[in-house]
Amino acid sequence: MSDTAITIQEDVTTVSVSATVPEGVTSASGISLTPYNTVTATNVQTALEQLADQFFRSASQPTGDTLSEGDLWYDTDDDQLKVYRETSSNVFEFVPLAAATDTMDNLDGGLF
Repeated sequence: MSDTAITIQEDVTTVSVSATVPEGVTSASGISLTPYNTVTATNVQTALEQLADQFFRSASQPTGDTLSEGDLWYDTDDDQLKVYRETSSNVFEFVPLAAATDTMDNLDGGLF
């Protein structure tokens, strides 16, 4: 059984969730959930893994099979927030969105 409360006041949103873990459940993979938006998982463990595969923070560029268009990477070496997107036909790269310098990408919502 779980209770969820959402309070919205001007620019502040507070979400509180309290839940009782079902008897016999010993890991996050045993707690089910309903898929939503980019999270297609049906249990908490897999949902956390999917979220971790969408957002990166490191000095080196993420690589691997889990990269998808729209993933974000904060490049700690260059202090830049980058998005993984198609820069030309079938070529995907991390492109700066926000940086400590004037180097930023101009995005058109129609490109995604």
